[in-house]
Amino acid sequence: MIYKIQTTKPQQFIEITDKVAEELKNSNVRDGIAVIFVPHTTAGVTINEYADPDVVRDIISVLDKTFPVHGEYRHLEGNSHAHIKASLMGSSCTVIIQDGKLCLGTWQGIYFCEFDGPRKRKFYVKIIAG
Repeated sequence: MIYKIQTTKPQQFIEITDKVAEELKNSNVRDGIAVIFVPHTTAGVTINEYADPDVVRDIISVLDKTFPVHGEYRHLEGNSHAHIKASLMGSSCTVIIQDGKLCLGTWQGIYFCEFDGPRKRKFYVKIIAG
């Protein structure tokens, strides 16, 4: 299933756990895996804490300090920082499905990671029975 998403900030994490869980529910799969894929080179996906929004702020802050928006990059489009951050986050993640539920930890959520927004984006969710 393809999901469209509109990011509103230059950099932001958008929790998409509910969309993945909804896709799982609609699939009727009890055991298997969920694959989440982002087809962009300046956006990614990750799993991290969802209960405290300061965690996301801290991640973005440290990424910005390590890979600042304005650095000594050679890429002409001016978004090398976003390419690097997206590469570190990764373009996909996999979550185990057991008894019809995503096997996420108590505080874990799935995030779409925007590093070059605002933009119209998309991500894919594939539920695979196992």
